[in-house]
Amino acid sequence: AFQPWLKGFLPELMAAGNLDPAKVSDRTDPRIVHLDGLNLSRARNLYVILEALKASPAQRSLLVTADRHAEASLPFIASGSYEGEHWLGTFAVHMLDARNRLMGSVAQK
Repeated sequence: AFQPWLKGFLPELMAAGNLDPAKVSDRTDPRIVHLDGLNLSRARNLYVILEALKASPAQRSLLVTADRHAEASLPFIASGSYEGEHWLGTFAVHMLDARNRLMGSVAQK
């Protein structure tokens, strides 16, 4: 039931998997750096969605999209700037945990 609902709710994402990561122009800006958190949160939630989808044609493009979001911000969780560094690690841990669970479930198939 989840897959048809998701296809109707987010048809563009399910059709092409194209959701670009947010671009962070200044990681020392306490507002703009929240976009790193958005990228990590999106990646985490896409991994959770992928785990729920099991095997589907959309899975590959969504995995690429999720990984792009993770790669856009993960290298900057230790940027040296307090504005993001004091909280982004938590988002990164949750994201990596979701990815590891997904990869574990994929490996079991």
